[in-house]
Parts: sequence; C-alpha cells; structure tokens
Amino acid sequence: MDRRAFVAAGLAAGVAAISSSHAEDKPAAKPTGKFKLKYAPEFGMFEASAGKDPIDQLKFMADQGFSAMFDNNLSQKPPELQEAIAKQCQQLNLAMGPFIACTEFSRPSLVLKDNKVRESAIAKIKAAIEVSKRTGNKMGIVVPGQYANNLELAYQTTNVIDNLKACAEVCEKDGFIMVIESLNNWKDHPGMFLSKIPQAYQICKAVNSPSCKIVDDLYHQQITEGNLIPNMDHAWEEIAAFHLGDTPGRNEPTTGEINYRNIFKHIHEKGYQGVLCMEHGKSKPGKEGEQAVIDAYRWCDNY
Repeated sequence: MDRRAFVAAGLAAGVAAISSSHAEDKPAAKPTGKFKLKYAPEFGMFEASAGKDPIDQLKFMADQGFSAMFDNNLSQKPPELQEAIAKQCQQLNLAMGPFIACTEFSRPSLVLKDNKVRESAIAKIKAAIEVSKRTGNKMGIVVPGQYANNLELAYQTTNVIDNLKACAEVCEKDGFIMVIESLNNWKDHPGMFLSKIPQAYQICKAVNSPSCKIVDDLYHQQITEGNLIPNMDHAWEEIAAFHLGDTPGRNEPTTGEINYRNIFKHIHEKGYQGVLCMEHGKSKPGKEGEQAVIDAYRWCDNY
C-alpha cells in the first residue's frame, strides 16, 4: 500500500470510529412496552402531542409505556377534577407521585418554635389528607422553609423534628406519608434550611414515624452535594420517592452531567417499587421535544 492510500484508509477508519462512538452516546434505542421503573410525567409535559385535556394527557402517558404520573398542584385543583384524575389513573394503572402538602420557600417556617407555625402546618396536612381521601394518593411533599439567621442550626433542627412529629401524628391515623424535600441553595432556592440528603435522613430518623420520609430530588442533590448513589444507599430506608431532572438546564436525562442510566439501573437493582417524578423541562419545544423526552427515558431505561 502506498503512502496516500495508507493515509486515506486511516482517515476513513478514524471517521467510522468517531461516528460509532457518537452513536453510542445518543439516546437512539427505542424499545416499546412498559418502562422498568415508574417514571412519572407531569401535566403539560406532553401537551403538544396529547392536547390540553388532563385525561387525554394521562392516556398518552400510558400509551407511551409510563406507569405513573405526578401533579405537584393536585391539591389546588377542584375536587371533582381531582376525582376524575384519580379515576383515570386507576383505569390506566398509573401510580400517582407526591403532591405539594405543606411547603414554604420565602421565610422560616418549621424551623421555628412557634405554636402558630405548628398549627398552620397541621392544618395544611389535614387539607392534604382530604385530597388523599378523594384520590387515593397517600404522599405529600413538605418543605420546612428558609434558614433562620438569628437561631443556632441545632435549635432549628430540633424545632423541625418536633413540628414534623406533631404532623406525623395526624398523618399516621390515615396512612398518609409526608416526604421532606432537600433543595439546592446555589441556584434555585437560596437560604433554604433543608438542603442535603444526610440532613433529611437525620431528621427522619429522629421523627421516627412511617409517615415521615424523604423525596430524593436528584437534580437538587447533584447541585448541592453530588455523590448521588452513595447518599441514596446511606438513606435508602427513609427514601419514599424520587424527583428527576438533569443539570445544568433542568431538562430530561442525557442533556446534562448526571449519569441517569447508571442511577436507574442501581435503583432498579435495589428493588425500588415507588414513583420517580419527572420534575423537569424539555430541551426542545413542541412534539419534537416531547419525543426527545420519551427517547431519553427509553435509552436510560435500557440498562
């Protein structure tokens, strides 16, 4: 082989290798059927494909192989719509992810030793339980509020534990589960008291109730602390739900730095049967973006 032929052959082989490598990195695999895990789209995620009607959106989710859904704002919907959503989920065999029960983002709340704060939290939990009775959804999200700058952290932690114990006593009577959520302070929620999984784990252990668990938001935790799988393993017995989203961008898996394919494999191998809420946006608009979301989950689920 002369020199020019040798160089041409080498270039062709190099291009083929690069193309092959890139193809493996793209979410191209599109198997059909049910996903292995209960990934849960939210209302609006497939609106371009399914239309604005929430019932049609649920049908679309089920047709695409999803076996769960979630609606943060379920408690804000009219009772008759809550019941219609729950009935359709039951018919489609869609599990329901946790909805907002008692959250505060703009000021200190459960970190305070204050009867009015506790009474307000209990009232919100009781209202969430009424939603639960209508829908069968037994799980609600709790965010304790911002850090109090004029109070030692240890006192704040003790107050959160005591307030959650009082709420848990109300929950236990109806089998309702509060899931406390750690949020990142660096990008989305500066000043929040609860920001890490070890912190949430410590609080749940101290509350010591089947009605107080963790929702592990992998988007927030990657920003706050990383170490996603080890932290998950350490806190496993207290984790009752997951929130998903890649970073940077907070869009579907494969668009950021989190290796969701490995994470989903790990969660599946641990025998997790709960819901994984798709609390993120789409990297592309319209139907193309919605299909990209489905393709990304197919690729990540194909471990």
